[in-house]
Amino acid sequence: MNNIMKPTACKILEVIKESIHEYTFKVAVDMKIEHGQFLQLSIPKIGEAPISVSNFGDGWMDFTIRSVGKVTDEIFRKEAGDTLFLRGAYGKGWPVEQFKDKHMVIITGGTGLAPVKSILNLFYDQPDYVKSVTLIAGFKNEDSIIFKGDLDRWKEKFTTYYTLDKDQKEGWNTGFVTEFVSKVDFEKFGDDYEVVLVGPPPMMKFTGLEAVKCGVPDEKIWVSFERKMSCAVGKCGHCRIDEVYVCLDGPVFNYTQAKYLVD
Repeated sequence: MNNIMKPTACKILEVIKESIHEYTFKVAVDMKIEHGQFLQLSIPKIGEAPISVSNFGDGWMDFTIRSVGKVTDEIFRKEAGDTLFLRGAYGKGWPVEQFKDKHMVIITGGTGLAPVKSILNLFYDQPDYVKSVTLIAGFKNEDSIIFKGDLDRWKEKFTTYYTLDKDQKEGWNTGFVTEFVSKVDFEKFGDDYEVVLVGPPPMMKFTGLEAVKCGVPDEKIWVSFERKMSCAVGKCGHCRIDEVYVCLDGPVFNYTQAKYLVD
């Protein structure tokens, strides 16, 4: 019987510097994963941190990490050939079967692009999986843009709105992602669409409100929380909001429930 709390030593295959504060670590793994799940990454005697899987394939996973504390700072010292300890995968991911044959509207803020990268690649690689994809991706400034090559590639097949909060950049919009929700013609989709929101809590809150204002029903909106997951198995209570354990019941939630998950 497998011990779900026991980390496994995994080799780092590649380190990609996405921006000053975000690196992607490609790690050799032998485990099953669902789009939108997370793992606990750890370094002995330092600690562990919950990180969503940004992409995966046969024998590997990508983790796009922002340097925000002791554990992530130590992970950033790692290079290809070094070892990371992983346990998981945990949580409920994106309902990709429900997304099939729908029009998809995906709205992200900053590193919120990471938890949806794998489904964006799924839709890109299998054009018949969904009817269309509209991607609204916002970043604080030019220095914080991640997945630059992917953003260019996705423009080939998706309707895209790339925006910086206040800065100006050639080929990009200026403004918050909330300003671009109204540009999506939801009415032409009929009832045949789903909306995905991922980013900082204030961004998800106000983008969700803007989507509802544009006529999107709550049940068509999906969000992903990254919130204080520690044990990842619903025992420690760090991620609990009222009666909900984000590590078990999420990190992906339907907006009908998510709009009430307020600290």
